[in-house]
Amino acid sequence: MRSNQQHLSRVTIASLLVALGIIYGDIGTSPLYALRAVVGERAIDEVLVYGGVSSIFWTLVFQTTIKYIWLTLKADNQGEGGVFSLYALVKRYGKYLVIPTILGATTLLADGIITPPISVASAIEGLNTVKGLEHTIVPGNAMTTGIVIVILSALFFFQRFGTQLIGKTFGPIMAVWFAMLLVVGGINIYKYPDVLKALSPHYAYELIVKYPKGFWLLGSVFLCTTGAEALYSDLGHCGIKNIRITWVFVKISLVANYLGQAAWIMHRNIPVLNGANPFFEMVPGWFLLPGILIATAATIIASQALISGSFTLISEAMNLNFWPRVTVRQPTDIKGQIYIPSVNIILWLGCILMILYFRTSSHMEAAYGFSITIAMMMTTFLLSYYLLYRRKWNKFLVSGIVLIFAVIEISFFIANTAKIKERWMFLFFELFIFSTMYIWYYARKINNRFVKFVDIGKYIPLLRDLSEDDSIPKTATHLIYLTKANNRVHIEEKIMKSIFSKKPKRADVYWFVHVHRTEEPYTRTYDVSELSDDKVIKINIHLGFRLQPRTELHFKKIVRELVANKELNLHIRPDGSTRYNTEPDFKFVVIEKFLSVENEFTLREGILLNSYFFLKNLGLSDEKAFGLDKSDVIVEQTALVYNPTQNIELTRNKNI
Repeated sequence: MRSNQQHLSRVTIASLLVALGIIYGDIGTSPLYALRAVVGERAIDEVLVYGGVSSIFWTLVFQTTIKYIWLTLKADNQGEGGVFSLYALVKRYGKYLVIPTILGATTLLADGIITPPISVASAIEGLNTVKGLEHTIVPGNAMTTGIVIVILSALFFFQRFGTQLIGKTFGPIMAVWFAMLLVVGGINIYKYPDVLKALSPHYAYELIVKYPKGFWLLGSVFLCTTGAEALYSDLGHCGIKNIRITWVFVKISLVANYLGQAAWIMHRNIPVLNGANPFFEMVPGWFLLPGILIATAATIIASQALISGSFTLISEAMNLNFWPRVTVRQPTDIKGQIYIPSVNIILWLGCILMILYFRTSSHMEAAYGFSITIAMMMTTFLLSYYLLYRRKWNKFLVSGIVLIFAVIEISFFIANTAKIKERWMFLFFELFIFSTMYIWYYARKINNRFVKFVDIGKYIPLLRDLSEDDSIPKTATHLIYLTKANNRVHIEEKIMKSIFSKKPKRADVYWFVHVHRTEEPYTRTYDVSELSDDKVIKINIHLGFRLQPRTELHFKKIVRELVANKELNLHIRPDGSTRYNTEPDFKFVVIEKFLSVENEFTLREGILLNSYFFLKNLGLSDEKAFGLDKSDVIVEQTALVYNPTQNIELTRNKNI
């Protein structure tokens, strides 16, 4: 773990390029649409244009630079960031922190499905500024929509193969992109230096307070910082130093481009934009086509970062018991790079529906950003706990910081509420994600309340007798149970019943394996307790919340190490292999619960538990979730009697 953190703390040209390629895709492509959304089709004047740029600049200062780059990046969990990493750090300090965590994750995923279509559509629509294509590439027409759908579909299709090859080009492409933003914007600033006065906060004040309905324009201003939350989530890919250093270059490039767009708008003597995108309009004609290609590449990279971040988010949610178990694959050998087929399909369908429904990037602007404001508010709330309890900051200082960002983010939230009518269909997607996380987390809590633990010590004599009873057929040489008990003396009562009830399960060695999820992301350790000489052995496997459980592989590796080290006398006893089969005789027993028909529930409990078991049936089975081979598994079903039916009235018919 320490070597990984040391690696992330190194600052090299390569590490800076990686940061540019991974971190800034979303926020880096916002100049394609942010200022255009502020101006819209309103009459162009100084307060509107300069006020928009001033608001964007100070949003980048407070919301991105101060909150995320300086403050939130301090909340790293062994080098990892994101809402679940932050939750893992602070969950012990508040019983109800789970709700803001679920809200933060839900809203980050929900608004995320609009990032790829709005970014790619903005770039492709730039082709209508190329001479000869203005009547072919029209925003919202079939040709433009088709190109966007093909690009997005190809992007999602290639997720299954990993992004190792294309990922190597991310950094250089984004470096070229930001250099293009800086140069193109800088040219217009050089031509019209008076635009620099737009950085004065006076113009932002004039726009928000005095411009007609200016406060509501904050919904469009907010588009400039929508990638800040994703920036924190990708902390583990690059390290805090690389992010902070590259942000200097990125911020200068962004601000220069916004100023350049403002200069172009103010000095064209046009009453309204009339659908023009100032980003492409200010690019020199000879560079327009290469600029559009670079912009398209940048938007694809931004989309890739969003997709990879969604895979990571759902993976963390599964490992922290917020999401049902689903198939997770690792397409390459790169640490942390995963592919989740079900999430890939959901995101692909969501993105395609977005482009088919909204058609143009300008229409998507009207719906984009609402959920991200909620995600940012939830991060601020969790961050306050981190600063208070983990960093031990003064409570008045923390209160002051929270107050500043609460005012900013609540203002953005209120301004973004106007977008609800444009994004009503999002509510179904958000409700689905939130309900899934809420149900899975709280139903598991209810489920776990009815797990009864017993002292394993009193069963050891019976286990030894059963193991040596030749009258009972041997189930396996090594019988392994997965247990929730995290200490050496307890075991679930249902496991003991599984061994002794009905047909007793005889084995030479009984193993009880507990997989413990740590608050650190990449822990990979274990400890062994011998409860009875060479007969009853307890293993605790400690895995970080970002690691996929490979329980059978881990267990077999541990056994090999114990045998190689000549521990527990395992090396001198038979392992079940024969001259016909060299593999050891291992059998894992998985006990799956189902909801008994004997239960009576309150309304909340009934909805929670029935929904939980419905989701459980849709997801991976326990043997797949824990990485067990079917051929080595015995699956047993046991009923969950949560609240047995009382006072059953039944009268005997005596007339027969």
